[in-house]
Amino acid sequence: MYGKVRASAAVAGAVLLLMGCSSGGSDSGGDKPEPMKQQPKDKDPYWVNPEGYAADQVAAYENDGKDREAEQIRKIAAQPTADWIGVENPEEETRGITQAAQKADRDALLVLYNIPHRDCGQYSGGGAADGDAYRAWIDGVVKGIGDRPTTVVLEPDAVLHLVDGCTPKQFHEERYHLLWGAVEKLKSSENTKVYVDAGNAGWGKPDQIFEPLKRAGVEKADGFSVNVSNFYSTADSVKYGKELSAKVGGRPFVIDTSRNGNGPFTGGNPDERWCNPPGRALGETPTTKTGDPLVHAFLWVKRPGESDGECKGGPKAGAWWPEYALELAKSSKN
Repeated sequence: MYGKVRASAAVAGAVLLLMGCSSGGSDSGGDKPEPMKQQPKDKDPYWVNPEGYAADQVAAYENDGKDREAEQIRKIAAQPTADWIGVENPEEETRGITQAAQKADRDALLVLYNIPHRDCGQYSGGGAADGDAYRAWIDGVVKGIGDRPTTVVLEPDAVLHLVDGCTPKQFHEERYHLLWGAVEKLKSSENTKVYVDAGNAGWGKPDQIFEPLKRAGVEKADGFSVNVSNFYSTADSVKYGKELSAKVGGRPFVIDTSRNGNGPFTGGNPDERWCNPPGRALGETPTTKTGDPLVHAFLWVKRPGESDGECKGGPKAGAWWPEYALELAKSSKN
């Protein structure tokens, strides 16, 4: 459902940024596209990565003289989006991203998505080979973060899949221990914020998920996340989040608004409405100024324009899909 980050590219791009170099590698001789700037820190403290897929697409369109398309994709490239840490070299990758963010005087925004038996074997199935491998991976991430300001969304759908019957029961106890331990290790730095993922408004059963969320360590975390990589409206996500918050000690939450501008898709196969649905749009731009003390931030956790999986003509999960990115941008109200 979620897909991988291009880990090596993320590391290389972050290193080049710290060196003050460009990773464009273009020999076209055309004018250099305007670089992506950081958003105002008081409204949006998260790092805009000037070397991401969307920024590369803006440059490609501008070099091809496709200024209208470039303007649309710039809506994505100009906003901070989460970096999904890859399986290989977590310490190196995380260090490169958090150092680049710190250099720009911004917070890094990371997603950790490597729990064993991830995604129930669907489009983004996989994850760490076992519990020991996962713990070692988390240790690498923690070392890579150091004391740099970082916000972490922890394991999308990992808790939800414990209660919806997707993850086999023999893996439940281990998963609770792994999530609890991950929260504990990540919170060893006072500059790291952690939000344990808690599903979405479409599932909408806070009475069933709140106890598992507690067992996963949400009360030690900074809160929980909702709507990651999904399309439910911000209003519905706030309602779901508040119902759940009331059951977990009033913990605050963050909402993924990256693609919820038109709400959820209601056509086609109900089992795949989440996978590259047509007619969707970018949602509210990332900000910590939500107007609600329980809602810590609107975030772009799923990176707009990256495929949910090989459905509806899309490439593999996590791959950049420029046509879909254009559709999201053109349909947005931003």
